[in-house]
Amino acid sequence: MPGGSTAVSATAGHRQSALSLHQILALLMVASLVVSVAKRSFAADNDQGAQLAATCAACHRFDGHNRGMPSIVGLSEEQLVTVMRAFKSGERSGPIMRTMARSLSNEEIAILARYFAARGKETQGR
Repeated sequence: MPGGSTAVSATAGHRQSALSLHQILALLMVASLVVSVAKRSFAADNDQGAQLAATCAACHRFDGHNRGMPSIVGLSEEQLVTVMRAFKSGERSGPIMRTMARSLSNEEIAILARYFAARGKETQGR
């Protein structure tokens, strides 16, 4: 009965397609969860960056202009981290900046660096 084996093959093929569809849906659900968590993490870093940056605003301008104090908006993450670590270790002089840098953890310095690098990209896009 050649017709009977075709029906069985079609059913098996349908199950295989359905299983693939379930796998695809599961993968999409996991991917959306990962993206959601990543967005929340970025938002939390950005909020913490804004909170930490409020202290910097006492001396540094956030509009990218240098009027007596160097602007830190637009520095790359690497540049700001390097400068802050130099102040923190005493390699770079400046009693106020050394005190500020020493009050921050390495993680907080990294958060600030990401925040200011992103702000620089925003101001350049205007």
